[in-house]
Amino acid sequence: MSAARAALLCLALVAAACRDGEPPAAYTPGLGEIMTLNQMRHAKLWLAGEARNWPLAAYELDELQEGFSDAATFHPTHKGSPVSIAQSIAALTSGPVSALRTAIEAKDEARFSAAFDALTDACNDCHRAANFGFNVVTRPTASAFLNQDFAPKAP
Repeated sequence: MSAARAALLCLALVAAACRDGEPPAAYTPGLGEIMTLNQMRHAKLWLAGEARNWPLAAYELDELQEGFSDAATFHPTHKGSPVSIAQSIAALTSGPVSALRTAIEAKDEARFSAAFDALTDACNDCHRAANFGFNVVTRPTASAFLNQDFAPKAP
C-alpha cells in the first residue's frame, strides 16, 4: 500500500470514529506496556555503559526516567498493589538515577556498574512492594538488539 493511500485510509478511519463530532478517546498505555519499554531501556542503558558509549548511556537514562514518569503519571496506583506506584517509583529510583547520571558524566565505569546494580535492585524492590515480586529484573548478559551497535562513535 502506498504512503498516500495509507494516509487516506487513516483519515477515513478517524473521520468514521468522529461521526458524532467527538474526537476519538485518548489512548493511555497500560503499565505493562510502559514497563516493557523500560525493560528495553534498562538493557540498552547497561549495554551502552558496558561499551563506554557515554552519550548513548545518557540518552537511555533520560528515556528510562521518562518511562518512570509516564508510569507514575498514568498509573499512580495499580491493581492489587498496597503501595502507590507513583510514590514508590520516586522514592526508590531517584537516588540510583542520580548516581547513574553522575557516573555517566564522569565516564566512570566502576561507578556506573554500581549505580546500575542499585537501580536494578530498586526496580525489584518496587516490584516486591507492589506485589509483583515475581517480575525480577537483572543485569543483561547479552544484547537482544542485534540491529544496534553499542560501541562509541566519533562525533
